[in-house]
Amino acid sequence: MSAYSEAFAHEDYFMQLARRNGEEVGTIDPTPAVGNHIKFLTKLLNSKSVVEIGTGSGVGGLWIFQGISNDGVLTTIDSEREHSRIARTIFEEAGIPSTRYRIITGKLIEVIGKLADNSYEVVIIRPALDLFEMVQESYRLLKSGGILVIDQVLSNGKVADPSQRDPESIARRDAIKVIKEDERWSATVVPVGAGVLVANKLT
Repeated sequence: MSAYSEAFAHEDYFMQLARRNGEEVGTIDPTPAVGNHIKFLTKLLNSKSVVEIGTGSGVGGLWIFQGISNDGVLTTIDSEREHSRIARTIFEEAGIPSTRYRIITGKLIEVIGKLADNSYEVVIIRPALDLFEMVQESYRLLKSGGILVIDQVLSNGKVADPSQRDPESIARRDAIKVIKEDERWSATVVPVGAGVLVANKLT
């Protein structure tokens, strides 16, 4: 099923190039199926403002551009300057106007804290570091009815195994629990890619 889902999503030349660039420097990028899932959600909401935490090689951003409205803007944040550089390069090569994105490099939680309240339809998170804090900030950033997406949330099955006690698995396990128990969210976990949590901000 996983192989079929991944093959269902077609990645264009620039996505494939970005993915290869990311493999060279060790970025964390969405699988094709996850990228297509994010595209579907952003298009469903007719999103104009999206935040991506964890720019990676730019693969995720290219999928987002296929989903957001023609006048939509992506704000993508990464802690690694090299990741930001290769993403900017691929956006330029793909012909994405610079007015359609902001690439910000810095300590993630500090950058997120400077973004405006209730201003985004979709927030996407990939890193596990400071995940609890980023979930809280995401609630603040999202408009009512907005969507939070946590990519890699199951760590390819590690999160479901209680014997796995590494910091990333614990952080993701705790984030799932917090969102599940918070009545301000309606959430589901989808076993696609390395696992995706999708949460709707209710109020």
